Amino acid sequence: MPDQRRDTVARITDALGSPALGALVGIAGLVVPVIGWVGQHVNLKLLLLVQSALILLLVAGHVWVRKAYIHLRRANSLKTMDDAQYYDLVRSHLERELISDYGEIADGHLRVYASEVPRLSALLVKTILEAQSEPQRILAADLTTNPSLLTQRREYLAANRRFTENGGRIDRLFIAYHDDLVKEDFARSLLELIGQHRDIGVTCGLAVRDRLRADQAVDVVIFAGAAVLVEEEQGDADYNRGRSSVYFKGTERWTGRFESVWGHGADSAPRILQAYEAAARPMLDAGTWDDTRAARAVDTL
Repeated sequence: MPDQRRDTVARITDALGSPALGALVGIAGLVVPVIGWVGQHVNLKLLLLVQSALILLLVAGHVWVRKAYIHLRRANSLKTMDDAQYYDLVRSHLERELISDYGEIADGHLRVYASEVPRLSALLVKTILEAQSEPQRILAADLTTNPSLLTQRREYLAANRRFTENGGRIDRLFIAYHDDLVKEDFARSLLELIGQHRDIGVTCGLAVRDRLRADQAVDVVIFAGAAVLVEEEQGDADYNRGRSSVYFKGTERWTGRFESVWGHGADSAPRILQAYEAAARPMLDAGTWDDTRAARAVDTL
């Protein structure tokens, strides 16, 4: 029922903003005074009332269009361009891309690629503080196959630091494969990464990817209760790859998935990380890493 009501409202507002209605109202506004001038037995007060209503309708439609649509400034004259045809084709192409992106945003969805992902991630963090969104909390699940990639997102990490310094809370879940967790190089890189996040006030946890359902093993960041960034293809160090989607609807569903993995008490992700560190750090510090011992420790997590 609420969807039907929203559809009805959308149809009404679309009708108000339609060019056809605007033209019809404009023509009627011209015709009404003519009728009053020509007609001898016409109620002038009624005509004045009708004309006022038409003007108000036209103004309301104009105001709604300005609020609902983006207005793009066009070049004053194509003749001022060195190659008018080339310029016009490029402009048309860029406008189509812009309008396509904003069409998605209007529906509560945005796609970003490669180097745009870290920049947008930082923006989403900053906006929580600006909008005073509640709760002032970020939930992040990282599918960690190469910990060093995450250390290079300096702008995003700086935004995280500012967020925690302003009273925000960040819970970050590192999801790693069993076979990776038993490798010395991976363990060292992972624990260094976790140390960096703890230094900026992040609460860290660990989950073994092999033990999660497919819908739980997702690279996702939940910004307050306002937006969700889902990383569909992880980027590389040079940002040659990487594709993500931002959703501004349905955040509760993603929050529930995250919390089902984060857990509570002795089986919570921070406790699992603590147990892994207790086994891994002594071997790393002493230079006595043993894959078999590490595997046994991971099996007990």
